[in-house]
Amino acid sequence: MNRNRQNLPLLLTPGEPAGIGPDLALLVARSCPGLMLVADPDMLARRAERLGLDVEIRINITPENPAPTGEREIRCRPVAMSTPEQPGRLNPANARYVLATLKSAVAEVQAGRASGLVTGPVHKGVINDAGVAFTGHTEFLADLAGIDRVVMLLVAGKLRVALATTHLPLAEVPAAITVVRLERTLEILSRDLADRFAIRQPRIAVLGLNPHAGEGGHMGREEIETITPAIEAMRARGLDLTGPLPADTAFLPDRLRDFDAVLAMYHDQGLPVLKHAGFGQAVNVTLGLPFVRTSVDHGTALDLAATGRADPGSLRAAVALAGRLLKQPAS
Repeated sequence: MNRNRQNLPLLLTPGEPAGIGPDLALLVARSCPGLMLVADPDMLARRAERLGLDVEIRINITPENPAPTGEREIRCRPVAMSTPEQPGRLNPANARYVLATLKSAVAEVQAGRASGLVTGPVHKGVINDAGVAFTGHTEFLADLAGIDRVVMLLVAGKLRVALATTHLPLAEVPAAITVVRLERTLEILSRDLADRFAIRQPRIAVLGLNPHAGEGGHMGREEIETITPAIEAMRARGLDLTGPLPADTAFLPDRLRDFDAVLAMYHDQGLPVLKHAGFGQAVNVTLGLPFVRTSVDHGTALDLAATGRADPGSLRAAVALAGRLLKQPAS
């Protein structure tokens, strides 16, 4: 990473152009001169007009150019759309545009011309409808970065919930949880909590997969045969781990005070609790990447696109958290 990364622009991809991503990106960029949007500038201008925002979209693709000095000026690294968007109406013709913004942004970060990446919401369904196999930002960015394993972490205030598996059908989750994968996940989670969040010795709660963490094998054997061996192996390497814990009691406030993060076994085991605690202000962080990436905790909200009613709280939080993470020494 460039030693002067804090002086480089922080990139923001607005995501699905038919959703609220462009609305949020424009609102947040007006008050964050260090941001550079990676998007179609004409699309941004159309959305700004619909929202009644008085802005000037500046095509500014090099870090040497000065940052905007007023709220009207928004920097943009241009990526052309295939066809003009219609707010609220998905169009598979623009799916590859959405992916192109991500590819462009990652290339800029990897080349040392940007400090990190914040992403707006994408619509997985329309990307797949366009003939592109896509399970989510997390997996796509890992592919672009050439990383075989990353970890999704959601942050809401002091609550941090990581996932052992991400966007999988529930029936496929048990087979995806192996000793080797859990060890790697715990390694990344502990290392990045220390390196990026400055938590010297992270205390991690590891949830079981089954009700009551398997009830001693009477409700499933994954805790005995997979999760506990992974925990013990990583404890031997110095990690501070507790578990496997029953998911229905691990999130009690008195229990959470003992931990810096919770590792859930699957998406809907951990995220409903976190979103209840901080929806609209929570942030998605991808651990294990060679650069900082944060994102919103919500979807495209097609019904709110271009209405002026979209809440930029989660995107503001994602930008703010990216800024804090970038202040940590580059590893």
